This record gives sequence, structure tokens and C-alpha cells, in this order.
Amino acid sequence: MDIDIVASPPTGVEADVLAFPVPDPVVLPPSGQEIDRLVEGRLAHLIEDGELKGSRGRLTLLHSDGRLQAHRVAAAGVGERDETDADSLRTAAAAVARRASEIGARTVAWVLEENGLPVGASDQARAVVDGIALGPYYAGRWKTKADDDEERTRELERLILCGPGAEAVAEEARRANVIARWTNRCRDLVNAPANELTPARLTEWAEATASELPSARFESIGGDEIREAGMGALAAVGQGSTNPPQLMTIRYEPEGARKEFVLGLIGKAITFDAGGLSLKPADKLDEMKSDMGGGAAVLAATAAIAELGIPLRVLTVVPASENMPGGRAFRPGDIITSLSGKTIEVTNTDAEGRLILADALWHARQNGATHLVDLATLTGAMVVAMGDFYAGVFGNDAAWVEDVRAAGEAVGDHVWPWPLHETYRRHLHSTFADMKNSSEHRQGAPIYAARFLQEFVGEGPWAHLDIAGTAYLERGRGDYYSTPGATGYGVRLLTELAQRLTQ
Repeated sequence: MDIDIVASPPTGVEADVLAFPVPDPVVLPPSGQEIDRLVEGRLAHLIEDGELKGSRGRLTLLHSDGRLQAHRVAAAGVGERDETDADSLRTAAAAVARRASEIGARTVAWVLEENGLPVGASDQARAVVDGIALGPYYAGRWKTKADDDEERTRELERLILCGPGAEAVAEEARRANVIARWTNRCRDLVNAPANELTPARLTEWAEATASELPSARFESIGGDEIREAGMGALAAVGQGSTNPPQLMTIRYEPEGARKEFVLGLIGKAITFDAGGLSLKPADKLDEMKSDMGGGAAVLAATAAIAELGIPLRVLTVVPASENMPGGRAFRPGDIITSLSGKTIEVTNTDAEGRLILADALWHARQNGATHLVDLATLTGAMVVAMGDFYAGVFGNDAAWVEDVRAAGEAVGDHVWPWPLHETYRRHLHSTFADMKNSSEHRQGAPIYAARFLQEFVGEGPWAHLDIAGTAYLERGRGDYYSTPGATGYGVRLLTELAQRLTQ
């Protein structure tokens, strides 16, 4: 999608749809009042008749009949004025984008309101770009014939931001557009079926993507190389599948970046999780193609960081595997040796994500990462606790956890801090090995998993994001994510974090 910035009055902007935000109760902003004057009071009549409302996500569309340069006018509801935030604008913009694409429009102009909303122009611009780019995302690319409404639902070709303050936020809008594009690329990966996106295929995609990024180097090992490298945890998880595991590493080292700081991004990429011999139930097993949402997010975020030229050294590590039952599968009761040298008693083969992350975290730290962030669709208990809006964040450094939280809140990848107290270490105790990978007590499962990972992060700040629930939706959320499937959670957060670390 192209982004254009126009400082001239919105009434003179050529577009298929000219959109502006309205609060609830409806009070037309200055731009809306001028538009209403030119369309001879038809917006006011709709307000009087109760047809034009400002509730969040509500959209009212009318034809300009040649009275404006734009063919149609859209009044996009953002909810109560005092409660309007960036998510309100994302939802409103997504409603405009979806309706525009349904009617065949390809260009939307959006009026940035300087004084009518409690959201600054920069945040407005970023939120509108998100909504326009993410809202009409189409997940059905495997359909041979789409439904009539789906056939027209495609990404818009052009977004015009207009209004007096538009030029001041041009760079922010274009930056948001790059990040949104990579967020949708992440969604493509997570939505892909496991028979198409194996560990090897994900590695091929990552290598091809890295080859086009400035200042990026890619390397990978797979199969026997992983075991020979001492990554016994990753090797064990992958040994039950005919598709061997892979470990991907991308080094982004731009000129001008400070040498002493390396952001380590680690993402769990279980391309299909059957649970291994601790077999999952059949219900919703098809959604286990999404268990690589963390890996997809860190790969896409790395691409966004590199395309934007953010001057920060990044080390991205993605362990990829299938977790399958079979004659060669690892078993409950097995004891495996991780890359760190610590031994792990396997008590549940469906607690496999923490195993592959254990080797990946240690690998990242040993290869120079000074600050770690890992993303993983790790525990079902996180979905029960937090639903589909907030991810949980854990860490060993309060300031670093706050940096991660703040970055997520700023861009719409919402995060809520969880405790990680030393008393939880007792649940890791094993009679036979240094620790076990699962507790028999059904207590604090997300905390237990995070505390397990902490054993492998080495020295330095680390944050763990459990994104189960936010990375893949069972149903639409009723906002700018209106359909089931992947959200691309984490791409915006990580790119924002990288940007903030250079300021």
C-alpha cells in the first residue's frame, strides 16, 4: 500500500473514499462540518435521523454526488470521546478499509484531526495505517473460489493522510506502513498449513528474506548438525517427525550501531504440535499449525527493523520443529542434555516449546546477545487467564520488562506483566535430572514455563512473552481483527522496541 501526505483541505482531496473520525455522541469535527456544508447538510440530517452514530467501529457512508473531489464520504465511529485511543482509531480505520474494499474502492483519504481527539497526530497516523493495512487482511488464499464478499476484500492500494498536521507525521506513517506490511507477512506464515510450511520450508523463506535485507547474514543448521552441536533439547523434540528440525540465525549488523548492545530475538517455531507421545486431544488440533507464531514474529520483525534501517545490532534465533508421535519420538521419562549442559527429565512431551527455546536462548546468549526477548505460544493457561487481547510478559530485570511492555502498549500489541518469583523454582525439581520440563501440579503453568526458561538465559536482561491467545484468534475480536486466524502479534512490538533502544 502506498502512503501519500496531503496538506491541502480534505474537501479538495481526490479519493474513492474520504473518511473522518466521529465520537459518540456525534459532534462533527471541523473537517466534518466543512464536508457537511459542501454536501448540503446531509451529514447533519443523518445525525438527526439517528443513522450516523459514533459508536466504535460504526460506519456511515454516503455519496458526494460530485460536491467533493472524493467520490464517497465515510464517517467512522471511534466511541466515547474521553475513551478514544489508538485502538479506537485502528478499529474505525479497519471498518473503512473493509467497506472500501467491498465496494471496489482502492484509495482512501483519512482526515487527521489535530484538536478533536485525545490522541496526538503521530499516534493517529500510526493507528490509521494499522487499521487500513491490517483490517482487510485476507486469509483464504488457498481457496479456489472465494465467497462473493471475500472476493472483493483485498488490501487497498493507496492511503492519503490529509489535514493541517499531516506533513509533520509523514515519516511516522510511512514507517508504520512498512511494519504493517511485515505484520501481514507474519500472518501469512502462521496461517499456512503444516503440510506446506515445514521447518525446512520456513528456513527457506527466512533465508530468502534475509538475502534481500541490508546488513543481514543468515545461517542455519538442521537434523544431525543440531545434535552434533549439542542441542539435545531441540533434537529430541524433532526426532519423532520425518521433517527434521532446523535452527535459524540472522545477524543484522548495520553501520553506526553501537557494538556493546545486541538485541537477541528468539521465537518458538513448532510448525505443527501434535503433543508428541503426550498426544493432544483432537479438538482444535488443526490450530496447532499456529504454534510457530513466535518464530514468524521475530523473523518478520527482523525484516522490518532491517528495511527501516534501525541502527541497532540484532541477533535473531528461531528453532523450528514438528512435535509428532512415532517410533522415534522422545518419550516421557527420557533425560536429555541441553546446549547449556543442564539435563532435563521429560515428564510431558507436550511441554516441548520450552525445550527448543532452552537451546535457542543459550545459543543466542553465547553468540553475543546482551538483551533477550523470546516470543512463544507457550501455554494454554495463558489463553484461559488473559484471553486474546493481552500477552503475558515475564523477566529477570524490571526495567527491561517495562521497556518491552511500554513498546507493546504504544503500538497495539498489548502486554501485561506477570510475577516470576524464585519460589516457583521448586516446581522444577527432578529426582533424576537437573530439572523436569513439566509439573504434575496444575498451578501457575505460565509462570512455571517462564521459570524453566530462566534457567537458560545466562547473564543479562531477558523478557519472555507468552503470546498464546494473541497470536492466533479462534474468532474475530470485534475490532480491527475481525476474523479468525493469525494476527502477526509481536512484529509491531519488537520493531518499536528496537526503535526506542536507539533513542
